Amino acid sequence: MTGRLTRHLGPLQEANFGRLWIGQTTSAAGDGMTGVALTFAVLAIGRSAGDLGLVLASFMVPRVVFMLVGGVWADRLPRRGIMIGADVVRAAAQAVLAVAAFTSSGELWVFMAASFAAGSASAFFGPASTGLIPQTVSAGRLQQANATLNLSQSTAFMVGPILSGVIVALAGAGWVFAFDAVTFLVSAAFLATLRIPSAGRMERRTFARDLADGWHEVASRPWLVASLGAFAFGNLAFAGFFVLGPVTIDRLYGGASDWGLLMGLFGFGGLLGGALSLRWRPRRPLVATFGFLLLAPAMLLLLSFTPPLAALAVGMIGFSSSIAFVNTVWHTTVQEQVPAESLSRVSSYDWMVSLLIFPAGSALAGPMADALGARTALLAFAGLAGIPVLLVLLVPAVRAVRRREGLHQGDASGTPGAEPRAEPQAEAESAAA
Repeated sequence: MTGRLTRHLGPLQEANFGRLWIGQTTSAAGDGMTGVALTFAVLAIGRSAGDLGLVLASFMVPRVVFMLVGGVWADRLPRRGIMIGADVVRAAAQAVLAVAAFTSSGELWVFMAASFAAGSASAFFGPASTGLIPQTVSAGRLQQANATLNLSQSTAFMVGPILSGVIVALAGAGWVFAFDAVTFLVSAAFLATLRIPSAGRMERRTFARDLADGWHEVASRPWLVASLGAFAFGNLAFAGFFVLGPVTIDRLYGGASDWGLLMGLFGFGGLLGGALSLRWRPRRPLVATFGFLLLAPAMLLLLSFTPPLAALAVGMIGFSSSIAFVNTVWHTTVQEQVPAESLSRVSSYDWMVSLLIFPAGSALAGPMADALGARTALLAFAGLAGIPVLLVLLVPAVRAVRRREGLHQGDASGTPGAEPRAEPQAEAESAAA
């Protein structure tokens, strides 16, 4: 048993990935707590849902606007440096919120400005992180590395809101913001210790050319285009569920207590899905990905028929398990199939699908429920998500993608890849351990 566990957690035995994991897990612990703290800190200003919406939009809008920019620069410059810079910016933003909360002098514009800074930094951090992970772990352990990160993040986002609620109630939101600021600095410190070999000089091109080349990397792969299309509709279902789900539970079940139970099971299911992706590496990763993704529209169908709560509980575990598994296998597939020098740009297009479609689905769900009824809206979202997923499984290029065995992006040694750089020298980028 111990040997099997050690094998599944093998990426942690590699120094670079172990350091990355510690830093990202620490950061996730803070991120899992800030949602509750931010909500109540903003509501304490004016008790306005509109104010809260403005703050949340201040985070999401720059994250969408700058995502492609972040992808280009993460392929041009050392990804580790971009991630460190993003962590420092986010630490400063959380420190500002902590001061505002401690002094009770925060105004709405302070929360909006800090959220804007954090959202902008996240737009650079995400694509850089996707590109850096394969550079910290040997190719044969890439999926396990992604699964290990997802497991720790799922745990943080399951426990964090509960812990945050207790801290906010007893001591105030300022302590949560201060803790999150420290976790970003811890993440930056561990990133600084990574030893990532750098590549040689890259051709200097315009931003528009780099962006167009990134899209070419997407468009030249039919499996990638088809998958992103299916994910777009899948995100509609995901967004629709989180709008229509609580409405249905409130009207036909036990209200907030039952929804809280289902959300707890959602977190538990995420852990199960992460555990599955830690153990199983499907030979046809995209067939497995979209097969599991069918559990998302299945959950919408189940909810539309208002079954007993126990059935919804089982469905919720399956739903969240599938999402966790799909995310891990998908990211691993992209990291294996896309050249290292283009990976962050391709990842930024991938992120854009989620960031644009999810809020659109959330905005669409309410009017659909008002016009058609909640049950009909659930059925419509189930169809919008399920049919494209079934269709993408018919695409030959999707079925043809195979798991890479021990090689990553042309690296015949199976060792982690090299860091892209725009500078002329090809020296190893390292820091003191």
